[in-house]
Amino acid sequence: MDRQNLTLLTDLYELTMMQGYFKNKDRNETVIFDAFFRNNPCGGGYSICAGLEQVIQYIKELHFDQEDIDYLASLGIFEDDFLDYLKNFRFSGDIYAIPEGTVMFPREPMVKVIAPIMEAQLVETAILNIINHQSLIATKAARVCYAARGDGIMEFGLRRAQGPDAGTYGARAAMIGGCIGTSNVLAGQLFDVPVKGTHAHSWIMSFPDEYTAFKTYAYMYPSACILLVDTYDTLKSGVPNAIRVFTEMRESGIPLTFYGIRLDSGDLAYLSKKARKMLDAAGFPDAVISASNDLDEFLIDSLKAQGAAITSWGVGTNLITSKDNPSFGGVYKLAAVQDKDGTFIPKIKLSENTEKVTNPGDKMIYRIYEKDEKGADKIKADLICLTDEVFDPAQDLLLFDPAEPWKKTKMKGGTYTIRPILKQIFKNGECCYTSPKVMEIREYCKQELDTLWEETKRLVNPHEVYVDLSKKLYDVKLELLDRMSEK
Repeated sequence: MDRQNLTLLTDLYELTMMQGYFKNKDRNETVIFDAFFRNNPCGGGYSICAGLEQVIQYIKELHFDQEDIDYLASLGIFEDDFLDYLKNFRFSGDIYAIPEGTVMFPREPMVKVIAPIMEAQLVETAILNIINHQSLIATKAARVCYAARGDGIMEFGLRRAQGPDAGTYGARAAMIGGCIGTSNVLAGQLFDVPVKGTHAHSWIMSFPDEYTAFKTYAYMYPSACILLVDTYDTLKSGVPNAIRVFTEMRESGIPLTFYGIRLDSGDLAYLSKKARKMLDAAGFPDAVISASNDLDEFLIDSLKAQGAAITSWGVGTNLITSKDNPSFGGVYKLAAVQDKDGTFIPKIKLSENTEKVTNPGDKMIYRIYEKDEKGADKIKADLICLTDEVFDPAQDLLLFDPAEPWKKTKMKGGTYTIRPILKQIFKNGECCYTSPKVMEIREYCKQELDTLWEETKRLVNPHEVYVDLSKKLYDVKLELLDRMSEK
């Protein structure tokens, strides 16, 4: 994890193709690649972009050390002149991307790379690895936080994550998606995010009795006193002992600023309601009841519907691994090749599967908003167009479904707003973008989620936000499809 140079974090075929370009093509031929995804994870209605800061770091550090060259030479498939070329390799192109924390949808470019073909090819694997993982976890976290309806979600899945990197960068992504803190101390240090935690059952078991364990912990951490009450018997032992300790603290004049109990097993709805009555009757109506135990958005949603008296949730395995949907599915496809006069010639990939047919050309994404009944901006659709297109929100705008073009919506001029969502990140190999801090991205993500209609945020069978093509891009795509069918 300490190594910043991740140049060899790539699939072998990226390097064999690079050597092929080096030997057989103009290695400076400029191309455009788009990274995008085809389906929202977890059956959801949206995704959250995350991981851009790590992509930026990767591009900045992109170079081949001598040990990298020596290793590639040992494989016996790379020639000396190509290896010599790699010694001075640096990224010199442009990159555009959707900023972290932005709501995004299938088929639109998350990242657009404009660079000499060898450079654009090399960066494919790492970009997908980074963006796919963090976008997946950020999206899962947003769903979990939505289910909690304003209650705090703590991410604490490090011990179940697929290795240190996944646990640490997954915690970063979970914070972007809306979590209030993480148990991962390294993530706290690296990304300046809140770290939170209580104690384990082993703490209770290491003392002669539960009361002594609670009292010792409470007097050590009076301002962060959440007691785990299910080690022996939640209602007969755990909650009564917690109440006893809270009472003694209050009588001793120790302020109870943040205190309560945690449930980690059993029927969480039943136990929480019983515990709430016991705490209230003892004079502790502001005591927190937190819960853990293999939670996800669906279980939290169910517990809320049952009236569970839980206001704080610890979510581990199912969040940090996105257990029900463990991969994001982002892909990286060639969209255009620049000819000798500087014009980008659109390229298209065909497939027997309609959803795998790519959108050609040098593209921009515009987000179109309409007002709800309270006057707030809500996303109507995203429009993928060619970069030379200009739209005037004072004019009517015709949207249509590119898969079923007879489905059309006319936006009257003056009734909508529109903004581009791709930002330039690198220009001529130099970074021209400053990444916000994680907690700033988290706040921006919250604002982005507020632009979704509730129907799009629901956990099951959400409303699909339309991702449309401009008429000009649609015509280019049809022309290429017709041309290919004639061959």
